[in-house]
Amino acid sequence: MRTTLTACCLALVIVLSGCAGVSQSEQVSPTEAGTDTGTDAATATDTQTQTGTASPTAVSTTDTEASYTQTPHMGCQPGAIEKNGTCRVVTNGSNAEIFSAENLSAITASNTTINGTPGYLARPAAEGEYPAVVMIHEWWGVNRNIRHMADILAGHGYVVFAVDLYDGRVATNSSYAAQLSGEVRNDPDEAVAKMSDATAGLRERSDTTQQVASLGWCFGGGQSLQLSLSEADLNATVIYYGTLTTNASTLERIDAPVLGVFGAEDRVVPISDVRAFNRTLTELGVEHEVYVYDGAGHGFANPSGESFRPNATRDAWEKTLRFLNESLRESASAS
Repeated sequence: MRTTLTACCLALVIVLSGCAGVSQSEQVSPTEAGTDTGTDAATATDTQTQTGTASPTAVSTTDTEASYTQTPHMGCQPGAIEKNGTCRVVTNGSNAEIFSAENLSAITASNTTINGTPGYLARPAAEGEYPAVVMIHEWWGVNRNIRHMADILAGHGYVVFAVDLYDGRVATNSSYAAQLSGEVRNDPDEAVAKMSDATAGLRERSDTTQQVASLGWCFGGGQSLQLSLSEADLNATVIYYGTLTTNASTLERIDAPVLGVFGAEDRVVPISDVRAFNRTLTELGVEHEVYVYDGAGHGFANPSGESFRPNATRDAWEKTLRFLNESLRESASAS
């Protein structure tokens, strides 16, 4: 079983030395070096250890109950908020060049409902069976950026359903985004139920292979973890800088394998939480990979302003595609 905690850029060791709760024993011998260059280079230092086996599905007593409480601030890096209390939102497909958008298969896409949950469905146009991904939006909602990401991932050979937890509403300013995400946090069980229903609905489709993963950014990263901790039957979990729980009894229910992507300068999801999350999964024997990017803050994989780090984003996306392929295709073939 694989566990990885990657500190991207060797300079991260210096950054972590000032963080509470970080021990030198967590730094294991480096085994991988990345190839990115620039101020946000994603040179990686892997720390890999072997652990015991873990079940690929979660064990829970309920399929609708949220497992932990998310922090209220879910969208903007604190330092990026402007004086009027807002921060910018991505409303177009400006991230195409970052996300391996070449040589993609033709797709079809539409707004639809799966098992009672509204959202945006993108899938390869060619007939066949494909692994599926439940994609969960940032605090802005299912905007053009999320649809674009669903299209790109579908072009890599996945049935992608971007669930809409806002019922068609999309925020274009951070105050409205805070309102919408607040509504979800005030009734987290409903969000878990919607995502769980969508997961079950994807498994029932004739164009899926029964292999389903969750993937979310920011607000959606936290929701991806919530879904993984529920009774929804996931084959893999991807979390981009979502708020975390580090409680061992809670994380026992997580659907392995897990990929976590975080920024060292994130003031919404502090590095101490990431370290504790990684350590707890290791102690539980849960297969996981956690990558921390030096110089990257909250929302670094979204080209919406100063927080965007293209090199780190490109590296993280390549790792995400590799992880999904190994988790949903290769593991299914091996079994």
